[in-house]
Amino acid sequence: MAPARPSAAALLARFDPDWLDLMYNNRRRVPEHGAYLARWAAASQQARTGPVALDQRFGPGPQETLDVFPAVPGAAPDARAPVLVFIHGGYWRSLDKADHSFVAPAFTRQGVCVVVPNYDLCPAVTVPDIALQMVRALAWTWRHIAQWGGDPSRITVVGHSAGGHLAAQLLNTRWTQVGADLPPNLLRQALSVSGLFDLEPLMHTPSLRDALRLTPEQVARVSPAWQVAPAQGTLYAVEGGDESSEFKRHNQLIRRAWGRRVVPVCETLPGLNHFSVLDALVQPGHRLNQLAGQLLQRPA
Repeated sequence: MAPARPSAAALLARFDPDWLDLMYNNRRRVPEHGAYLARWAAASQQARTGPVALDQRFGPGPQETLDVFPAVPGAAPDARAPVLVFIHGGYWRSLDKADHSFVAPAFTRQGVCVVVPNYDLCPAVTVPDIALQMVRALAWTWRHIAQWGGDPSRITVVGHSAGGHLAAQLLNTRWTQVGADLPPNLLRQALSVSGLFDLEPLMHTPSLRDALRLTPEQVARVSPAWQVAPAQGTLYAVEGGDESSEFKRHNQLIRRAWGRRVVPVCETLPGLNHFSVLDALVQPGHRLNQLAGQLLQRPA
């Protein structure tokens, strides 16, 4: 059974709006966030000048496009490369796939095919809408990635922040209901980096509520920690040691909700904030980079 859900009234009794904003406003918590974003943008622009298939359309929404970064020739030991789908953060309301192309080279050099999807942003769409867009992105990837040397039977999703929420949500997708041609185990593994699994507090967070416009019904639909554990699949959940106590709560919550069978890795990585944790993902030898590599190298 899914864990019992706290009521909005109970949350408001425990958390006041100013405290929630302190917990969830990551740009406020990390004053140097602009330097991270600028560096990511510059590295992403450089990554997009190499071999890449930009703006492949996977759905009808204005932003439903994705970029494919093939594995470096000769780097993949097998005929087809494992596939990493990276979903960016930004609280479902900001940022773009073009800001996150910098993630690709660290993996393509290791023989991995990288896919970076975009999605429409709140408040033009809802969080459940975005979750469905990512379902379409994964279906497109399974159907088409072989054209770029990727192995559709070895897809791993990695998501940061809001993307970490979407990565976990994808593990509960009933793929055969999405398309009769899709296998039931299309996605078997995901890595959530500073993910969000209980969306109810965000309804009351001043810096987020007007853009997200979450309703109780939407929260119930797309809070992974309120859902039963996936029947199959593995989620690695990590967050930085310098994250707020709420982000740490989310990370522990998904382990309690889904159990150790589904969430065998639930770790706090010391010395990392909400932005530097993404740098760690692409740093060879870092624990976070190694965790991604473990999932990517799992056999089909």
